[in-house]
Amino acid sequence: MASSSARTLKSPRRLDRRRDRRSRSPHWQFLRGFIKNPVMVGSIIPSSKVLIEKMLEPVDWANTKLFVEYGPGVGTFTRPLLEKLGPDATLLTIDTNPDFTHYLKERIDDERLVAVTGSAADVEKILADRGLGQADYVLSGLPFSTLPPGVGDAIAEATAKVIRPGGAFLVYQFSPKVRDFIAPHFEPIKRGFEWINVPPATLFWAYKGEPTD
Repeated sequence: MASSSARTLKSPRRLDRRRDRRSRSPHWQFLRGFIKNPVMVGSIIPSSKVLIEKMLEPVDWANTKLFVEYGPGVGTFTRPLLEKLGPDATLLTIDTNPDFTHYLKERIDDERLVAVTGSAADVEKILADRGLGQADYVLSGLPFSTLPPGVGDAIAEATAKVIRPGGAFLVYQFSPKVRDFIAPHFEPIKRGFEWINVPPATLFWAYKGEPTD
């Protein structure tokens, strides 16, 4: 009888420990975010390291002071970005999911990171409210082709306004249709593809004029 009671008492504690481990897992957080809002997350699996390196390869890190990331999720790109950015640079992330924002603040201890809950369409106001100027680069994995009508256009237009001349909008997508959204605002646009990702992704480097040296 005593043994049975002991097992009964321990059971809730085991469940609490399991919940705690699960809640802190980045893979669980990413899946949870996808389930809550698949339209905004776009993929059930975080981007591969190969895709990350290829996407970020053209960035001029030495001259980057402000980098903006849309839809950071659990920090798949956020952590590599912070590793590459200079000590006086700022990385501002924007996510509509407050769970992801909280997760980044809790798990990444870096004063260069400014994690914000909000819409990428409001990037102008978000930067202005924090006294930040134009961005050198903006990175996005948001699924433009599945966003509600008008949202993709609003994000592309707002992004073009906050990027400095010679800066770039870096976009990785599972549908090439995103080019229709960014083409009216950026030139030149370079395109690539990465098979080593699930699913394979199309990459775009959309510049505001020719890149500056």
